[in-house]
Amino acid sequence: MAKTDFQFLNQPRQNPAKTGAQVRITGFGEIYGQFDATTAACQSTRCLHCGNPYCEWKCPVHNYIPNWLKLVAEGNLFEAAELCHRTNSLPEICGRICPQDRLCEGACTLNDGFGAVTIGSIEKYITDTALEQGWRPDMTKVIDTGKTAAIVGAGPAGISCADVLARHGVKSKVYDRHPEIGGLLTFGIPSFKLEKKVVKRRREVLEGMGVEFVLDTEIGIDLPFQQLVDQNDAVFLGMGAYTFMKGGFPGEDLPGKFDALPYLISSIHHLLKLEQGANGFIDMQGRDIVVLGGGDTAMDCTRTAIRQGAASVTCCYRRDEINMPGSKREFVNAKEEGVQFRWNRQPVKIIGKDKVEGVKVVTTELSPEDKNGCRTPQAVPGSEEIIAADRVIIAFGFRPSPATWFEEFSIDVDDRGRVKAIADSEYKYQTANPKIFAGGDMVRGSDLVVTAVYEGRQAAEGILDFLGV
Repeated sequence: MAKTDFQFLNQPRQNPAKTGAQVRITGFGEIYGQFDATTAACQSTRCLHCGNPYCEWKCPVHNYIPNWLKLVAEGNLFEAAELCHRTNSLPEICGRICPQDRLCEGACTLNDGFGAVTIGSIEKYITDTALEQGWRPDMTKVIDTGKTAAIVGAGPAGISCADVLARHGVKSKVYDRHPEIGGLLTFGIPSFKLEKKVVKRRREVLEGMGVEFVLDTEIGIDLPFQQLVDQNDAVFLGMGAYTFMKGGFPGEDLPGKFDALPYLISSIHHLLKLEQGANGFIDMQGRDIVVLGGGDTAMDCTRTAIRQGAASVTCCYRRDEINMPGSKREFVNAKEEGVQFRWNRQPVKIIGKDKVEGVKVVTTELSPEDKNGCRTPQAVPGSEEIIAADRVIIAFGFRPSPATWFEEFSIDVDDRGRVKAIADSEYKYQTANPKIFAGGDMVRGSDLVVTAVYEGRQAAEGILDFLGV
């Protein structure tokens, strides 16, 4: 395709089609469409190919973004897919759920008035289309080293570690307590952001590379960790962060209050027709819902409740809209779908006698910036009010859940329960036990999928160096 230096003027930024709110809230399918080859090529030609590409530096995995945009513009789809996978084990997933507005696209030179290149949507197009057309990783030159690794956790970090090891001739078995791979990709992120067939297809790709998955198996309960250590040359831990944060205010034990993660898992189990836990399916149909929190998990909860037919959904956050931690794109989607937002509202109590009847909140104002640039919410005296609700969902984030057997194997954790694995040690992401490595949320704390991908891949490099392969 012919390109000029001013293509970004001739071709404005174009996003994939988005299903209208009144249609999309009736189901759980993904709401964004797919570029066709012509549109993807046109959008790719907008890239300025900066001498020092800010998009690459801002991307946690440092994707070769201008390079694969050029390949797409030239129609070299399979070459673009190869290049995507050189830095990212889950490009089709990151293309869907990364907050590109504050990562690669936020750093794009064209983001200053001209509209950033649609990097995320093109990344999604590259991988989806290439896989549909039969592209698979070329493993023909991989030589079996005879080395093996066990990976605990089939989330983004564990999957990415297995991917890199497989490409270097180290066979791995990935253990997970869930019935499918993906961790929170499958059991936390709703299908309207990431349809589960996408994760299943990635499993097929990995199995084709020689990765073996052992599911419905919890290490330390169904299988002793000692067995993994004894039978493998190295072990990687990518067990995520599943302990949900509490609010610490009265009323959290009332019937009708739910924590975000069990609620989202319940919804996904229901949609996938999987067995529910002891409390069964959590259905918000016809209910007045208040979601507490302002991150992406809170947005997932609000939008799930809307699709379940809630009578009303209100999201309360203790800071203002500008300072909310969640993706601006997800906030816009939630607002379009009918979610009401109450900014500068901090919960102080869940109201009710025998069940939830509402939430008492206090209005806040942000303090001046401290030396770190942070502004702390401070309660405004006499501003208490009650927001009526018969269901409350708390979405205050997650922290790691150290296993009881960590100490036995010299796996050290800090005061926040995060595994100590040093990124810049001789063998990257090695724990105090030389044979054991770790990465992702259980090391960093709850963070983005793409950072877990990066740390899983980096840990794999550490394992390869440790094994001398």
